[in-house]
Amino acid sequence: MADTQQVDPKAEKKAARLARRIGGFAEEHGGAEGQVAYLGQRGARIVLVGEDGAWGDVFAPSTDIARMAVEKAGITVHEEFDGEFAAKVRTGPYEWSRMAGIQVGGPSNG
Repeated sequence: MADTQQVDPKAEKKAARLARRIGGFAEEHGGAEGQVAYLGQRGARIVLVGEDGAWGDVFAPSTDIARMAVEKAGITVHEEFDGEFAAKVRTGPYEWSRMAGIQVGGPSNG
């Protein structure tokens, strides 16, 4: 029997838009892999890691839309942001200074 599951046209459009952004990131960085993280009512975060170690993220209004987007983009998707996947990320001085600031209490607000 054929799959008769209905796809929301608005969700399909949002997923296609996200897939283009993901594809652009992948093209710019020699390919990409990703991981979809559920953020509760806020939706989902798609963390992207390029083949060159660059990283970024995009946000989707739901995990379903996020999963449609990564599927359309054709990237490898990891179930978890585990050590092997995280080791592909290359950080620069900016990220290290931000992490150090967080560790020591961050900038003062006063």
